[in-house]
Amino acid sequence: MASRRISSLVSRSLPLFSAGGKQTHVSRGLNRYSTAAAAAAAELEDPIKPPVSVQYDKLLINGQFVDAASGKTFPTLDPRTGDVIAHVAEGDAEDINRAVAAARKAFDEGPWPKMTAYERQRILLRFADLVEKHNDEIAALETWDNGKPYEQSAKIEVPMFVRLFRYYAGWADKIHGLTIQADGPYHVQTLHEPIGVAGQIIPWNFPLLMFAWKVGPALACGNSIVLKTAEQTPLSALLVSKLLHEAGLPDGVLNIVSGFGPTAGAALCGHMDVDKLAFTGSTDTGKIVLELSAKSNLKPVTLELGGKSPFIVCEDADVDQAVELAHFALFFNQGQCCCAGSRTYVHEKVYDEFLEKAKARAMKRSVGDPFKAGIEQGPQVELPVLALCLYKVLYKPVLSFNWFTFFI
Repeated sequence: MASRRISSLVSRSLPLFSAGGKQTHVSRGLNRYSTAAAAAAAELEDPIKPPVSVQYDKLLINGQFVDAASGKTFPTLDPRTGDVIAHVAEGDAEDINRAVAAARKAFDEGPWPKMTAYERQRILLRFADLVEKHNDEIAALETWDNGKPYEQSAKIEVPMFVRLFRYYAGWADKIHGLTIQADGPYHVQTLHEPIGVAGQIIPWNFPLLMFAWKVGPALACGNSIVLKTAEQTPLSALLVSKLLHEAGLPDGVLNIVSGFGPTAGAALCGHMDVDKLAFTGSTDTGKIVLELSAKSNLKPVTLELGGKSPFIVCEDADVDQAVELAHFALFFNQGQCCCAGSRTYVHEKVYDEFLEKAKARAMKRSVGDPFKAGIEQGPQVELPVLALCLYKVLYKPVLSFNWFTFFI
C-alpha cells in the first residue's frame, strides 16, 4: 500500500544522518516525518497507474537504439514508490566514443550542416507538431519518471517544449553574418557557421525543457549533438528523440547516452573530438566540467548553474499577493528549480503578518500522487533529494526561516 511504501522510502534515508548506529537529532526528526507521512498516506489509494508505457530504454547512437557496450543497465525509479519503471542502458566512456564518432561523421559527411536553413527549419517544425500530437503521452512519461504534477507536465511544460522548438526553428534561416566597413580598399565580412559536435549534459528537474534549451539551438544552427541525460530521468528524452527522427532528422545528428557523471559525463567533457560543451547543474560539477574541458582540447563551455535567488517584500507590498508569489517562487516544481526563490527578505513592518500567512499557505499546499487532479506537489525526484530537504528543514534552519529552506 501507499502508506507502507512512503514510510519505507523515508526511513531508508535515515542512515544518512545516523552516527555509530545511534539515532541523531536529525534521524529522530526524520522518524517523526516518516510517521506523519505514513499516517497521511494511509488515507490515500494506491498510486494511479500511469497512462503510458516505456518504449525506449536503450542508447540512441547513429539513429539506432542500442545496448551499452558493456551490456550494463541501471534502474530508473518511480519517485512515488521507489518501484522500478525500467532498466535503462548504462553508457560509459566506450559509448561516448561511439556517440561522438557518429556525431562527427554526421557533421563532417552528413547532410545536416550542408542543407539549407529552411530545410532544417521545416524538420524542426514537423517535430514540434509531432510532440504536440503526442502531448499527453509525453507528459505522462515525464511525470512518471520525475514526479512533477501531471497537470504541470501536460499543460505547461510539453506545450512550452513545442513552443521552444518552433521558436528555434524560426531562427534557423535568420542567422546572418555582417559586412563591415574597413579603412582602405578591403572587403570585410563575417560568416556564422555551425561549430561542430556539441556535447550536452542536462539535469533531472526539467528533463524535457532542458532538452529543448540545449538541443533546439544546436540543431537550428546545424550542429550535431551528443546528449547525456540525468540518470534519474532518462526516459522522456528517448521518446521525443524518436519523434525527432520521424520528423526527418538524419541519423547521427542527435545521439543520446544515458549514464552517470563520473563515467559517461566525464568522458564527454574530456573528449578531444567534441567542439563545444553545454552543462546545466550544480556549481561544483560545473567546475569539473570546466576543468575537463581545459585538460582536453580547451573546448568552449556554456554553464547554467544553481543560485540563491532572493525574493524581497517591501513594507508597502500587498502581503496576500506577496505570500502567494513567494510560495510559488519557492515551491514550484517541488522546489527543484535553479532559480527558486529560496531566500525571502521581508521588511520588519510586515514580517510577522507575512510569516504567519506564508506558513498557513505552505500548510495548505496539496501534496499527493502527481497523476491526481488538483495536486500541487508530487514527490521529490529521488531519496537523496528528499533526505536533503528534511535535513535542511529539521537541522539547518536559516534566520528562523526554517520552513523556507525546504529546497535550497
